This record gives sequence, structure tokens and C-alpha cells, in this order.
Amino acid sequence: MRYLAALGVILIIWLAGLLAFADRIERMTPATDPGRADGIVVLTGASDARINEALRLLAGGRGERLLVSGVNRQVQRGELREVTAGSNRLFDCCVDLGFEAEDTVGNAQEIAAWSEAKRYDSLIVVTSDYHMPRAMLEIRGQMRNAELLPYPVATPSLHADSWWRTGTGQRRMVVEYSKYLAVLVREAVARLFHPSDAVEPTEPEPSPDA
Repeated sequence: MRYLAALGVILIIWLAGLLAFADRIERMTPATDPGRADGIVVLTGASDARINEALRLLAGGRGERLLVSGVNRQVQRGELREVTAGSNRLFDCCVDLGFEAEDTVGNAQEIAAWSEAKRYDSLIVVTSDYHMPRAMLEIRGQMRNAELLPYPVATPSLHADSWWRTGTGQRRMVVEYSKYLAVLVREAVARLFHPSDAVEPTEPEPSPDA
């Protein structure tokens, strides 16, 4: 009986956390003007919407250069340029492609290396809304002193305000929440054994226009 009671409490806490996580994502969008930073980074995904939004920010002078992190190694620069919005001139002069990252941890490492090479102290981070909390946590782990400005891109197939109504929305939210929890547990363990290396989870900072 005690085992079932404990399991019930854990389940309630997990569900409460899931609802809070979903509400956080809903409140992120639509994204507001992030202001200006040294550079812009975008984490690739299944849709070109992230890259197009990052290019729009670059064209608007929100950053000096743009890194597209996690590009498939089979994709040529010209192929990516053809399927994205924006001018070819801007793409050719000011867009860097990262081919090393295969997951969010790799994205964070690639972004940190690029930022250090460019001597950037502030970045606008572009990724999907549901992915932003975990992405920010991972990047912060690699760049503790940098200013990170989130720019979440809404995911039409998710519908953050009604994700629970569809099987696709439920799966995506539950999977992402579980991954986010795994990062929090990892950081908690790191904080326990190496206090100076751990990262405190933080809410994304509001933009100047929020």
C-alpha cells in the first residue's frame, strides 16, 4: 500500500511538472523582439521555419553573423541556401554552417566553440518552442558567462495551448518534458559532486519588448 501511495505521489508530481512545462512553452510564443546580440544561432530541426526566422533576424541586424548548428553532413551549402528564405548575398557573407552536432548536447558544444572563435559574448538562440527550455539549459552549461536571448519558433503541429488533444501533441510534449527532466537530473548530480560545474536551471530572460 505504501508503495502504491508513493507511486501515486510521484505520478502527481510528474503530471504537475508536465503541465507547468507545457504552460511555460505556451507563454513563450509568439516570440517578441529579442533585441540585438553579437551573434545568432539556430538549432536545426525537421522544419525550415527555424532557419528562416534566424535569417530574418540576421537581415534585421539583430546579430553580426548566424550559425546554423547541426546541419546534415550530406547537405551542401548551396542546397541549404536554395530552400531557405532571404538573400543569397546575406547567406554567403554572414552564415556559418556547423556539421558536427548530432543532438542538443552537440549543438551546445558547437555553438560554444563558434562563439568563442568569434569572441561573441551574447547570442540570440533560435529553436522550436518546445525545445527551447532544454536547449537553453544545455547551451548555458557550455557558456556560463554569455548572455543568451531566446527566440522560440512556434510549432504548428504541437499547438502548445491544446497539445493534450492530439496523440502527436501528447507524445511530443511528454518526450520533450522527459528529456528536460533528464538534463535537470544530470545537472543535479553534477552539482552534488562538482558544484562549480553545474548549471542552475533558469527561466528564459524576457525580451526588452515583453
